[in-house]
Amino acid sequence: MINTPIVVETHNLTKIYGDGEEVRALDNVDLTIHKGEFIAIVGPSGSGKSTLLHLIGALDRPSSGEVIIDGMPLSQVRDLDHFRSQTVGFVFQTHNLIPTLTAQENVEVPLYETTSQRNDRRDRARELLTLVGLRERMHFLPNQMSGGERQRVAVARALANQPTIILADEPTGNLDSKTTADIMRLLSDLNRSQGTTLIVVTHNHEVASATQRIITLRDGHIQRDVITETSFERELVDFKSSALGQALLRGDELPQEMRDIAPQLRELLEDI
Repeated sequence: MINTPIVVETHNLTKIYGDGEEVRALDNVDLTIHKGEFIAIVGPSGSGKSTLLHLIGALDRPSSGEVIIDGMPLSQVRDLDHFRSQTVGFVFQTHNLIPTLTAQENVEVPLYETTSQRNDRRDRARELLTLVGLRERMHFLPNQMSGGERQRVAVARALANQPTIILADEPTGNLDSKTTADIMRLLSDLNRSQGTTLIVVTHNHEVASATQRIITLRDGHIQRDVITETSFERELVDFKSSALGQALLRGDELPQEMRDIAPQLRELLEDI
């Protein structure tokens, strides 16, 4: 990704909440994301994951520091709503579809910012719903679709204005394991086929392992930033963060069946 354009930069990004006792949700975070990356942001509750996503998406303003999207410092953008609608696509845990609109009409909503031509909006919405596998559901209302189908509509809507980046905040949080896998395959396919830059906040290690880069936040700082180009490397990252992986790194006593391979496993984990 080194030779691809940078689409997101943060410099000394800090967000402080509270008028009395300060809570530093983010503390001087520096981050660079290149076009076409598929990234997971993970960490315990309160680590700053959603705060970082909201600042990158211009849903909130930092206490200090800067966010630069596609070369544009957000501090210099006068109309953040317009900039956001043209540059960032959002997928939320609860999908936020309008219940009285069909799938097609929901996908058309962001397009009112860019075109007044009804046929153009309709054609773009149908194209995207076909892309996410919902060609036969485009005239259904949200309550006539499954949770996974509703989330696919949300993904199509996020793509409507061909945004620079898509930000997904716990996009599989309300889904079962099979549907979660389906949504992650969809996002992976979009990343590969469309070159879409995707940033996913998740607490689910299986979701994180489907991405190419895992950024771990803790107490408002980036604790670890790992590129996982292969499924084997992604599985190693997951294992390293598990209780057994941490016990192995500490040199704790292990089950008998693992003792012979412990040195090789430890060496692998120390290298990632």
